Amino acid sequence: MKKIWQGLLIAASFSVLIPASALAKDGAKKAAAPVAVSAQSASTASASMKAELLDLNSASKKELSNLPKIGDVRSDAIIKGRPYKGKDELLSRKILTEDVYKGIKDLVIAKQKPAAKK
Repeated sequence: MKKIWQGLLIAASFSVLIPASALAKDGAKKAAAPVAVSAQSASTASASMKAELLDLNSASKKELSNLPKIGDVRSDAIIKGRPYKGKDELLSRKILTEDVYKGIKDLVIAKQKPAAKK
């Protein structure tokens, strides 16, 4: 009789252990899936951020003022210096310091007007 109880106890233990290990494997797969989705989301977000760069040649004073370390005075200077062939002209024309430029360079672009058709 004692051996029967031991056998049942062992069988019950295995029935609990097997599903638990299966759940652990499934749980690991589920935990990995959001990482892949997050990487894809980050890539999409990065692409949309590039599409939403602020154009130095057409941005309003208010839009420019919302950039880091750019207030009304610097916004006015940026607008006064238009048009820009490239955003790096903010440095070469000494409109912004290098420190301020580093803070906004990934947020702005200097779009060019399309060439006039002849």
